[in-house]
Amino acid sequence: MQLFVDSANLDEIKKVNDLGILGGVTTNPTLIVKQLSSTISSNNPNQKDLLKQILKISKVDILAEPISPKFDDIIKEGLELVKLSSNIVVKIPMTQDGICAVKELKLYGKRTKKIIKTAITLIFSVEQAIISALAGVDYICPFVGRLDDIGQNGLDLIKDIMTVYKNYNFKTKVIVASVRNKKHIFESSKYGADAVTVPYKIIEEMFNHDLTTKGIEKFLSDWAKVEKKGYNNIKQF
Repeated sequence: MQLFVDSANLDEIKKVNDLGILGGVTTNPTLIVKQLSSTISSNNPNQKDLLKQILKISKVDILAEPISPKFDDIIKEGLELVKLSSNIVVKIPMTQDGICAVKELKLYGKRTKKIIKTAITLIFSVEQAIISALAGVDYICPFVGRLDDIGQNGLDLIKDIMTVYKNYNFKTKVIVASVRNKKHIFESSKYGADAVTVPYKIIEEMFNHDLTTKGIEKFLSDWAKVEKKGYNNIKQF
């Protein structure tokens, strides 16, 4: 399993990369706008500028989304995005125009001998996942948290998608999105999801356990007692 960070915040992405666990980055228009609006610059930064900075941090796949939902504009914007790097994955919403755009981008890649990777986002059903796999997309992003919000069990979708994909040996990778808690990560890994994409705060939470904290405190406390008693024959190094 890979761990993607769901963020356009450069500091957050760098922190995860420095840990050595960054599998990829997912962005969307909302995250991009949030980051750009907090950037103080006289140079009027835009999406491409921000993506260039993310690409400098690590050579992992970065999912970037065209703004327009219309076929022609998806192609135009997608081709502009992939000019930045072969690590850019064009992330497209699950619509008929989106699936047609996947086909066109794949054909363009073959004609020009360029690597163009695609992802379909806003997946909420197995049927949508099947269409995406048949279209040959590299990644899908099924949303578990938003299904939970409407009273469904989002993790059931991951279980069903992974079962179908294994039945037919589909090559499309599953990045579990809209992750709200550590259980979403744990259960997704049990079902064999290829990746989860999570906010930085949840990655921080993955490190924590009460027994780990208590264990460290106990070690430090015991060592402090040794030093206080002056046991010169007991040394750390």
